[in-house]
Amino acid sequence: MNAMLRLVGWILALALVALPVVAVLNGWIGAAHWPLTKLRATGQFERVDGVLLQKTLLPYAQRGFFAVDLAGAQDAVSKLPWVERAEVRKRWPDVLEVTVFEHRPFARWSGDLLLSEQGRLFPAKGIDVPKGLPLLGGPEARVSEVVELYNESRAMFAPIGLEVREVGLDPRGSWTLGLDNGARIVVGRSEARARLSRFVRLLPQLLTQQAQVLKLADLRYTNGFALTWAPVPAPAAEPQQQGQS
Repeated sequence: MNAMLRLVGWILALALVALPVVAVLNGWIGAAHWPLTKLRATGQFERVDGVLLQKTLLPYAQRGFFAVDLAGAQDAVSKLPWVERAEVRKRWPDVLEVTVFEHRPFARWSGDLLLSEQGRLFPAKGIDVPKGLPLLGGPEARVSEVVELYNESRAMFAPIGLEVREVGLDPRGSWTLGLDNGARIVVGRSEARARLSRFVRLLPQLLTQQAQVLKLADLRYTNGFALTWAPVPAPAAEPQQQGQS
């Protein structure tokens, strides 16, 4: 009899533990008794849409404290425009907390992507792209190489008053640069830094000797480079003022 009573006692104890667990898993005691009524957003972000963030998290918060799908909520927030990553937690008794880490744009990438300061590519579609970003491009597996040459070439051209606005690496490994004065620099596949350094040293002298505008520089030569010049655009005529009668 004592053994039977102990067995019944164990069964009742297990049932008392299992039933609440099953109830939580099925959402029985989730939204009705412990609703999440507060959303707390933290993080230094400027471009993430707060209204869209709230709308995205609302379906998860409605499931209640015990039934909320934190992993699903975090994944949904991470897919929002400008969000680099997100962390979602719950705080007793009724708070859903999200920490947002926002992309900091460094450059445009191949037209339809943006490159963050952390070196991550993210879609530009549907967001207001900041003006003045340089345009970089190349195979996505070589992002770090493109950024490295961009930074180095900027340092080369800055002392002579020119700014590098574009750096591209084609599938064959050939480099091309674009300057803020409209000139394009075809560097080629090998010795990119040495070729650029030699060109930058001679460029101020070449510019002073020409009354035209540099359009294209091809550096793919062993002992020099080929230059293409364009006429200086004529200044726009000022509109004539009509005399008053």
